Amino acid sequence: MKLQYIYDHHHGRAAWEERDLYDWITDVFEVPGIKVQSGSTNDIRNHIANEFTAEGWALNVKIDQELRNTVTAIKDDLGFQIQTGNMSRAPYDLLKLEYLSQSKKIKAAAFALPTKFAASKIGSNIANFERVSKELAVFEQVIHVPILLIAFE
Repeated sequence: MKLQYIYDHHHGRAAWEERDLYDWITDVFEVPGIKVQSGSTNDIRNHIANEFTAEGWALNVKIDQELRNTVTAIKDDLGFQIQTGNMSRAPYDLLKLEYLSQSKKIKAAAFALPTKFAASKIGSNIANFERVSKELAVFEQVIHVPILLIAFE
């Protein structure tokens, strides 16, 4: 697995740089030992969980106590989401991050997805960076939370 691209939505990159976490978050996706392919999502998610846990992040954080909705991780005023599943889940993930921002629980986020090429290796109709970056551009006036969008393959 390796970092391919980033997309900077509402200065998400600057938010991670200001906290001296930009290099760390992008380095998380530099793992030559993980090959992105069918059946690799557990390896990817386990790696992410290990990296974030080691840095003190809370994992699988409920966004509301009555609902079972979660984001991948939260620490201080930052949120993180990874999506390696169906494309229909990605806009919902953006909505969760926006909700956390509007609720003053986070000030910025990172959202990681496979590239379109890598998504095709994982399975069919998998969420991908290219699609989500286009959607963020279209919905710039709707999704206000600063997001560092990360593409890996």
